[in-house]
Amino acid sequence: MDRAYALLSVKAFDTERRTITGFASTPTPDRRGDILEPLGASFRNPLPLLLHHDRERPVGRVTLTARRDGIAFEAQLPEIAEPGLVRDRVNEAWHSIKAGLITGVSIGFRPLADGVAMLKSGGMHLLKTEICELSLVTVPANVETTIHTIKSFDSHYLAASGLTPPGVAGLPKNPRPLMAKQTTAEHIQNLENKRAACTARMTDILQTGAEDGATLAPEPAAEHDGLAAQVKSLDADLVRWRELEKLQITTATPVPVTPALGTKAYTQVSVKPNVPIGMPFVRQAMALLVCHGNKHEAAEYAKRWDDSTPEVALSLKAAIAAGTTTDSTWAAPLVNQVMINDFLELLRPATILGKIPGLRNVPFNVKIPMQTAGGTYGWVGEAKPKPLTKLAFSSDTLGMTKVAGIIVLTEELVRSSNPSAEALCRQDMVAGIAQFLDSQFIDPAVAAVAGVNPASITNGAPTAAATTNPVADIMGLINHFATNNIPVDGLAFILSASNALSLSFRANLDGSPQFPGVGINGGSYKGLTFITSNTASTNVVALQPSQILYADDGGVTIDASREASLQMDSAPMSPADATTVYVSLFQTNSVALRAERFINWKKVNANAVKYLTATAWPAPTGTTSAAADAPTVRNGKTEAR
Repeated sequence: MDRAYALLSVKAFDTERRTITGFASTPTPDRRGDILEPLGASFRNPLPLLLHHDRERPVGRVTLTARRDGIAFEAQLPEIAEPGLVRDRVNEAWHSIKAGLITGVSIGFRPLADGVAMLKSGGMHLLKTEICELSLVTVPANVETTIHTIKSFDSHYLAASGLTPPGVAGLPKNPRPLMAKQTTAEHIQNLENKRAACTARMTDILQTGAEDGATLAPEPAAEHDGLAAQVKSLDADLVRWRELEKLQITTATPVPVTPALGTKAYTQVSVKPNVPIGMPFVRQAMALLVCHGNKHEAAEYAKRWDDSTPEVALSLKAAIAAGTTTDSTWAAPLVNQVMINDFLELLRPATILGKIPGLRNVPFNVKIPMQTAGGTYGWVGEAKPKPLTKLAFSSDTLGMTKVAGIIVLTEELVRSSNPSAEALCRQDMVAGIAQFLDSQFIDPAVAAVAGVNPASITNGAPTAAATTNPVADIMGLINHFATNNIPVDGLAFILSASNALSLSFRANLDGSPQFPGVGINGGSYKGLTFITSNTASTNVVALQPSQILYADDGGVTIDASREASLQMDSAPMSPADATTVYVSLFQTNSVALRAERFINWKKVNANAVKYLTATAWPAPTGTTSAAADAPTVRNGKTEAR
């Protein structure tokens, strides 16, 4: 279902009956150059009044009336006495309208067969449509219908807001303008759109008369002559405004330059959509899925999200002429990296790798020099020869390895445009990659396979059996690093949420937390970082991030297929044999979304990681003394109590 937007043109505002009347649409072209013909619209009153096109959030009923100058509406938001979500939702919509926070309306419609004509300006002339709903929205597209008349309004609200309704005794006749003044270029574009609409209507009138084989009736003839006169007036206005534009160009003042810095005195301003992080990336993938990878069709499909994420449609459009990444009106919006980073920003904090501070980030396929042994030093007496020493070095390289996951979704879910379906796709994509990366990073059973995957950081690492005393266990891990001359500052511990929660329950004799700052989501304590992950299971992994190399190309690749046959298994058989069972996506009306990311890691010191096994720290049954849990040091050895 498509949408046509307009500013909320309120003709009456009844605060007692909670009704508003005005125009939902006009035959004036909107910002995209589309024209919805009012007399060609069909509907069945009353229609639902929605909030932001959410079919699950109705706020009232609306009655439409199609007229030559637009589609008038009368909407009522009911007064609900019973407390609950419905009353809160309706009151929210009503108060948003009164406060001026919601200033637009949007018609949800679908074009009927043979009801769309293309205009010379590139827009569509919607001659026949079916209107299904009217929504209250915050982002309008029609710049002509403004809130210019309010006949019945709460005087206290007007006094507080500063608005002055026309025709009220003692107040000015001209209300304060509610919209910013248009630029010369915008005014010229509006005049050109209006002229295109007039000429299109004149053509329709003449073609209708020619089909009947008779001369025009008086009413269509009068309308045609009036439109012709309006076109002449618009042409004269266009000449004036274009002369003004030329004059403004010749008298324009350059943007000042700061001599001291040698740079321009302004910075680039970017506006991000008010949607969850990663949603533009998911919407791009969904548009490509629905349109079978056809970017032109996907760009048209993505226009349904222009009110919140217009960069999705822009990123799918093919470039026609050369552009630059710094041009804010041309190539810069087409750089897909913006949406890739948007998804990575959401993915990295969801993984263990995104939570560990201090990892040594290095490029792929580049030799990294490492010192393996230090020199020999000692005391030297007077006039005695000093010892000759040398250092030992080696190098290592992180090759390109990738992690990939396939998520299978139903066609119905992908085609759905309501926010819950988008959120589900977004969560599935993030959770699938995050869970796989976490498991591969700390699972001791994951060994390196040349050209395929790196070994986990715990593979081949030293280990110890956990006790019921978490303080002694943590100190034992710290002692391991100190004994092997590895810095203990900045150590990170990866553990399950249950073990982290057990630490948060432990208290000193005075009732203060024994591990303040550590909770079910991890945290930090005395310079140590605690990271929770369900993939840790009963292991507690301690590592020194500075001793672990980490390479990431910073991009996620999304591919889709409807025709493939897949092994519906998290561990598919490779190579496949005659017993392998495949499921056809085409036959089951499903789509597969594959997310792929190039990433690699390696510990440069065999003792950079140590982990505990069978860890199940019990939650204390009463107050725990820090002194009771503290390890005892005897003869230079640490012993747990």
